[in-house]
Amino acid sequence: MKISKQQLDAAVSRQIISQQQADALFQFFRAQPASAAVFDFTHVLYYLGGLIAIAAMTLFMTLGWEAFGGWGIFFITLLYAGVGMKLSDFFQRHGHAVPAGLCATFVVALTPLAVYGLQQALGWWPDSSAYRDYHRYIEWHWLYLELATLAVGTAMAWRYKYPFLLMPIAVTLWYLSMDLAAWLAFDRLDYEIRALVSMYFGLLMTLLAFWVDIRSRQSRADYAFWLYLFGVLTFWCGLSMQDSDSELARFGYCVINLLMIGLGVILLRRVFVVFGALGVAAYLGYLSHQVFEDSLLFPLMLTALGLLIIYLGVLWQHHESDISQRLRSRLPLALQQLLEKR
Repeated sequence: MKISKQQLDAAVSRQIISQQQADALFQFFRAQPASAAVFDFTHVLYYLGGLIAIAAMTLFMTLGWEAFGGWGIFFITLLYAGVGMKLSDFFQRHGHAVPAGLCATFVVALTPLAVYGLQQALGWWPDSSAYRDYHRYIEWHWLYLELATLAVGTAMAWRYKYPFLLMPIAVTLWYLSMDLAAWLAFDRLDYEIRALVSMYFGLLMTLLAFWVDIRSRQSRADYAFWLYLFGVLTFWCGLSMQDSDSELARFGYCVINLLMIGLGVILLRRVFVVFGALGVAAYLGYLSHQVFEDSLLFPLMLTALGLLIIYLGVLWQHHESDISQRLRSRLPLALQQLLEKR
């Protein structure tokens, strides 16, 4: 929870603390090192510069680099990675956690380009595709780039322990789920296999995020954010791509999305709530346009349901503390500590 000057002044007005204590606390909070990003102009500049550098060597890579050949790409990438490591260590020594984390992430983002250059140099590249296609098309032979990126990303995250380092790992896992599905389907347009792989892979990634969340519950940094984001995204997309003519299966889809909303509320993770709400809205849209297309009562029933949910929200607000305390007391200690931290 972030403490503002206004909140401290409000505590003074209620005679909880004195004005002198409020001023001392405010100066103490301001003096703390910025281990996490905040929305100010300094951090906007940090992330703008870092993301431009990362995107330049990934999303915006041009075909002109192919002129360097495999060995040229490989050694230039190693040079860039060395500069990134030096900058990360420099910023770390001087207490600038955010730019240090961005530079370390830049090194991880260079990994697929280095592996691509090495494969080109050794004659192991299987077709005429270029590196810039890595972020545009789904192909089985990207698996080598992704596995290497996961290895380097894990090593860098273990060494530097910056939460933003989990971003390229999460993105790579997302890529891996799609390319692995293409490999299992033997490059056929088998959407059923791809959807199943995506759904189960996303579920595993979400469980990994939960494990990371539990393991890092004593830390002030949020190491699980990016894993949750791409894990839920991968799972939900795979789930939504499942094709079924059964009304019971479609209702089950709605129930799963409702459970996602509930899980998001329990874990205080908005990504579950957002995608769960999208799934429920999609199911209600299906009912509106297909099942109850000519019904007069369906909009009225939905309105009544919406008002009932609002009323339940009011009841929950009045009894939230007691209910939450009773429910949390039955959870494992590690999960209790995680929720208490939030």
